[in-house]
Amino acid sequence: MRIARPHAFVGREGAPYAVIEKAKGAQRLHAVDPVAAGLGIEPGATLADSRARVPELAAFDHAPHDDHVWLERLADGCARYTPWVMLDAPDGLVLDVTGCVHLFASETALAADAVARFDRLGVVVSHAFADNPDAARALARYRTSGASEDEAVRRLPVAALGLDGEATLALKRAGLKTVGDVVVRPLSAIAARFGGDAATRVRRIIGEADSPLSPRIVKPPLYVERRFAEPMARTDYALEVLGELMAEAFVRLEESHEGGRRFVARFFRTDGLVQRLAVETGRPSRDVTLALRLFRERIDALADPIDPGFGFDLIRLDIPVAERLDASQLKLEGGAVAEAELTALIDRLSTRLGRGRVRRFAPRDRHLPEQAEFTLPAVEPASPETWPQSEPGEPPLRPIHLFDPPQPIDHVLSEVPDGPPLKFRWRRTLHDVARAEGPERIAAPWWTPREAPTRDYYRVEDRRGRRLWIFRRGLFEEGQPAPSWYVHGVFA
Repeated sequence: MRIARPHAFVGREGAPYAVIEKAKGAQRLHAVDPVAAGLGIEPGATLADSRARVPELAAFDHAPHDDHVWLERLADGCARYTPWVMLDAPDGLVLDVTGCVHLFASETALAADAVARFDRLGVVVSHAFADNPDAARALARYRTSGASEDEAVRRLPVAALGLDGEATLALKRAGLKTVGDVVVRPLSAIAARFGGDAATRVRRIIGEADSPLSPRIVKPPLYVERRFAEPMARTDYALEVLGELMAEAFVRLEESHEGGRRFVARFFRTDGLVQRLAVETGRPSRDVTLALRLFRERIDALADPIDPGFGFDLIRLDIPVAERLDASQLKLEGGAVAEAELTALIDRLSTRLGRGRVRRFAPRDRHLPEQAEFTLPAVEPASPETWPQSEPGEPPLRPIHLFDPPQPIDHVLSEVPDGPPLKFRWRRTLHDVARAEGPERIAAPWWTPREAPTRDYYRVEDRRGRRLWIFRRGLFEEGQPAPSWYVHGVFA
């Protein structure tokens, strides 16, 4: 557990402790450490009764979220053994080491390395190897032995099936104490009496049914790594190695005419923990200098600097997002250079301030003007939608400046039923319309109520040369209230 780490118990080595939570109107023990268990303290007891028996018992509040975060950090560290690492919450990890064992000589050597790293963190590990995840999980939690894996699995208690408490108790009352007792029974009878889930769990633990596995981190299309015989404790040297890994990765990207958009660096510490950094670029890139500068910006923006601990023994660079990048010719007037400088500035600001802090506008396919655009992080790919364009020499179709909400106008004199306004008052000023174009009718979306009024938009210019974008909300219909008018935007 995370609170069992040595630094959490400075000066309290060997002291019993427990995790508590409020249940049934009292503070009860959720879990206890081996020392407390050896003193007769059991989960479920009240804190008051337990301290009456063991006054030196230390108590910590149960924090499931913090435990889950700690478990994820441990899972990140196990990525050094295999990309297939799954969480078995609340306190387990499942590693599929198929095809990875040869990197550590044997299963025993791999397990010994993992146990040694967890031991440096103060984490007690119980592990097991098996042909399927359910059997490995059960053998690790309920340690049994046998001449073969099948025999060891059959000796497991029925609690190893992972059923709920009522189903497990029902199996025991039926005389089925071990997994082997359940296996010899017809599965149809087990399903009929104890539920289909019980039969499925039995088939999985003996390997007759597949156990679905979903890795936490999907293996990226391209990654490079470097292992070190001796750990390195200098962050600057680690960044130099990261630059060498980038150069290696970019050679492979150049062969496929691609550039990286997202880069993830993982610095694996000798104690099993991982320092993870990620940066993005607004455009595909194979520039090592640019990527390293972004990583340095990211490090400078961290609240806590990178802590190498006793050193890094593995550095990995993932490029999960890559896009087509072909050679381009620079424009004589320097437009491409200016665009590249702007992109580099956006990348630096997004890295330093956060990807969600630097945003840009993008068009969206919506009828209502106030919903026709949205903001997204500036480093994300451009939207497939395009901004509406007017014909060459024609005024813009939409104003850049929109009022939110639209501003009402009154004293409107217009041609009916669908004519443009001839005169109106806005902001206490009377405007005489010299020119008008329209209407552009925008109906409400189909999923809104049918009685929602339509909008007729006009581009108007008054006699003083001011150009406005106004609309009439509703139509002149018998039995309906008179439509209202609004100014929605101003043309520059």
